[in-house]
Amino acid sequence: MSAGVVGASVGLHRSRRFRDRLPSELRSAGPLRYGPLLALGTVGGELPNSFAKRQLGIAPGTQRWTAGGVALVVFDQADFVLGIWLALSPLWRMPARDLARALALVTAVHMGINVIGYAVGARDRPI
Repeated sequence: MSAGVVGASVGLHRSRRFRDRLPSELRSAGPLRYGPLLALGTVGGELPNSFAKRQLGIAPGTQRWTAGGVALVVFDQADFVLGIWLALSPLWRMPARDLARALALVTAVHMGINVIGYAVGARDRPI
């Protein structure tokens, strides 16, 4: 996973369109500085949630459902965003507004992918 994140950072950084959308701090740092931090944040952001789920007896790839039948999934869908936010902080302080947008966007995309996975038979539940 880490090699993929760093590789994608290097590859995407070659595109002027991509670079122009980066915060100036990340653009000037270069992909070999921010790429490993993204990778660290991605993996590190997943670990606390995964650890907590295992302690609660929740198997990998599953969720705990409330008595009303609602999945407690929002944090599970975007936990790595907080890890990336923290990992990038030595190079760039992401504004709270951008963090909230990233959490919302990643949650929505991840849940959409879950529904597609359910539709093709790769998941037991749509969300």
